[in-house]
Amino acid sequence: MESKAQQSEPADIVSLKGLQTENLPMLPPAKEPETQWQQIGVKVANFLAQLPEYLGDFFEKNQRTIINLSLIVAILVSIRVLFAAVDAINHIPLLYPFFELVGIGYATWFIFRYLIKASTRQELGEKFQVYQKELTGMKDANIY
Repeated sequence: MESKAQQSEPADIVSLKGLQTENLPMLPPAKEPETQWQQIGVKVANFLAQLPEYLGDFFEKNQRTIINLSLIVAILVSIRVLFAAVDAINHIPLLYPFFELVGIGYATWFIFRYLIKASTRQELGEKFQVYQKELTGMKDANIY
């Protein structure tokens, strides 16, 4: 049997049994084939590693738009909360009619105090300009 095994070996294969193999170049170990899940995992890991850079670039390019959208969302949420609070107050007995009477009374007072006479309308316009100057910080706030 041994003679058959020796005969079946090709003649061009060299036996390295007696040679020193320390000085011979070594090949890297063979790569195991990656499965599809491993390939997906590598792609996801690379994407997550670069995600902060992508987000930073996106924020730099769209900073003003992002701020405007976030302000609009904040305003909408605030209005929604305000309406919910007013609705909750309106369900308290006798509070809704009381607030209606207060609103009607204040509107009536404001009309009689500032809007009927020309001199009081001018006074209201001057107050409005003073408040506008205070809010905007402008020295000459003239909207007319």
